[in-house]
Amino acid sequence: MHEVGIANEILRAGQIEAARRPGARLVAVKVRIGVLAGVDNDALRFAWEVLSQPAEGIAPRLDIEIVPRRNCCEACGAKFFSDVLGEDCPDCSSRNSRLCGGDELQLASVEVEE
Repeated sequence: MHEVGIANEILRAGQIEAARRPGARLVAVKVRIGVLAGVDNDALRFAWEVLSQPAEGIAPRLDIEIVPRRNCCEACGAKFFSDVLGEDCPDCSSRNSRLCGGDELQLASVEVEE
């Protein structure tokens, strides 16, 4: 269950950012997770809940933005959402496309309260 490691690193990044501001408290962390990233979002939320519980006070929130699969047309450069590789480009009808999104795992933002 690699979601525990992912949750731990997300929490660590948030805590590092909060520590840069003396007296600040970590309120929320937002991540972007692509549908092809291989992350079980329910397992990630569970791991977050377990790892982020403070001894006292309110636990920081984890916000997850799901990023759909995105293809890029090799012929015209158009970017479009698709469930399959090789789908016709909606702009030029070319069948020559490649994956250009939907496999990311990004730390999008950290919210702290000073």
